[in-house]
Amino acid sequence: MLHTSTPAAGQRVFITGASSGIGLALARHYLRQGAIVGVTARRSTLLESLVAEFPAGQCLPYQVDVRDAHAMQAAAQAFIQAAGVPHIVIANAGVSRGTLTAEAEDIEAFHTVFEINVFGLVHTFQPFIAAIRASGLQGQLVGIASVAGIRGLPGAGAYSASKSAAITYLESLRTEMQHHGIAVTTIAPGYIRTPMTDVNGYRMPFLMDVDIAAAKFAHAIARRKRFVVIPWQMGWVARILRIIPRWLWDRLTKNAPHKPRIEI
Repeated sequence: MLHTSTPAAGQRVFITGASSGIGLALARHYLRQGAIVGVTARRSTLLESLVAEFPAGQCLPYQVDVRDAHAMQAAAQAFIQAAGVPHIVIANAGVSRGTLTAEAEDIEAFHTVFEINVFGLVHTFQPFIAAIRASGLQGQLVGIASVAGIRGLPGAGAYSASKSAAITYLESLRTEMQHHGIAVTTIAPGYIRTPMTDVNGYRMPFLMDVDIAAAKFAHAIARRKRFVVIPWQMGWVARILRIIPRWLWDRLTKNAPHKPRIEI
């Protein structure tokens, strides 16, 4: 049975990385419920297509790269001026690609993955925190991490490490924000059917349709969950991953398939 979240009519939501995949599905989910949604992406043409699907003024697009802190601050201020302080800020923008430390040309990829997947979280949340605190809203900051951040995966050093850093960062942020009544939710997806996973040439257990995933994400957000793995089956996988001894993990992953070394 598909979960449904609390109706979002009247809510203001800000989502990064909304031009495709999970971000696009989340934006459509909240827009269909009547929320005013600010969306960001590096590709403006895809945002324009999303804006055209809904009444004028409901979907507010901002072409911005989450690596650019000043640009994110400008987008946040523009959204607040146009729609008001958001109830929910979702830092969804992320990138995935295979990386190998032995390959010199992958050094730049390591930097890019960390800049987007980790620093992008900071750049997304920072411009909104003071405004949410001043508004008196019971605001919520949501970060999209990954089950891949639980253990180091072969051929995915940058991605696994960045998502592990994201999980720890979001936990630190949650402990800080509890003094201000601002909830912080960490969502760690398993395999979701998106362009990011379409390139994988290996079996992906519990692969979930992106629209179903978005509804489940929104349900967890509405419940102000602290940490959630979606789908639930991957939650049990995550628990097992945490307790596998290092020697056994090394043996299990020795010949595991690698993610393609291409930019997604």
